[in-house]
Amino acid sequence: MARFKNALRGHFIQPYERGQSEPSTDEWLELAEWITDISDDTNEETEDIAYYSGDGTPETEVTSVAMGYTVEGTYDSEDKAQALIASLRFKLGEGRKVWHRVVSADGKEEYVGRATVSAIVAGSGAAADYEAFSCTIRFDQLPKVTKLDNGNDGGSGE
Repeated sequence: MARFKNALRGHFIQPYERGQSEPSTDEWLELAEWITDISDDTNEETEDIAYYSGDGTPETEVTSVAMGYTVEGTYDSEDKAQALIASLRFKLGEGRKVWHRVVSADGKEEYVGRATVSAIVAGSGAAADYEAFSCTIRFDQLPKVTKLDNGNDGGSGE
């Protein structure tokens, strides 16, 4: 069984413009420096339905999935990824869109798609603390999943 540290999972962003195709690999900005936690914040909607073909017990059916992540850490205004997110604070609608790319910790697959950034905090906290940084990045639709050839060797990553 392989186990990997969360820090091996990569989260990358790029600005989004309507009609733009997915950015090339070398253009991504990684959310990593001073980031302490990236938590899965996926929303699933479900519906319970009972069918006559069964015994009347409701089955749960997943009707939508909005994959997302909550990012938290210390704000660094010179970090390009954090600066991009901070620049979206006063934007609305399409102004909050980015490209988001997630590479699994084992390096075997990636998820890419347009996403919306919300709940942006770029500088907040107690006087003695470093400035806080946080946001939520949620894919606008199911991301494109690609298998990668450069996966880790299946080690523990510890």
